[in-house]
Amino acid sequence: MKKLVMTLVTAVLATTSLTQMTYAGSSTDVALTSALGSVVGTTVGRHIGGGSGALIGSAVGGGAGAAIASNRHNRTSSTIGGAVGGATGYSVGNNMGGRNGGLVGSALGAAGGSALGNHLANNKRAERERERYYDSRAYHHRHHHHNYR
Repeated sequence: MKKLVMTLVTAVLATTSLTQMTYAGSSTDVALTSALGSVVGTTVGRHIGGGSGALIGSAVGGGAGAAIASNRHNRTSSTIGGAVGGATGYSVGNNMGGRNGGLVGSALGAAGGSALGNHLANNKRAERERERYYDSRAYHHRHHHHNYR
């Protein structure tokens, strides 16, 4: 129990320092915080509910870490990516490498999933802004030739 409390305290301190040091929403920040959250969730879930608890904990921790670190525009996509990546990574890692493999897999899966979700949300928002610009009156006024008599 003492080891669990120390792990939780260390994780909270590391997460707090990560989110305060870097720009909120950067892909690196989202990936690191999601990975850390997934490892903590996996560890806590394993102590509470065994293998099923670890799977649920990896998803909840990965999603929560991504939600904390992402900006409001990308929060949903990053959270879903972190949760799905954490759970998938835990399953694969646990099947291939046992207990430690599950931890490593959940960290890598959550980091990759949240970074991918963050990236996709950024691209989608940029595409909407481009479409809005090209549909705007200012674009058409500048780029269409008027035939004046």
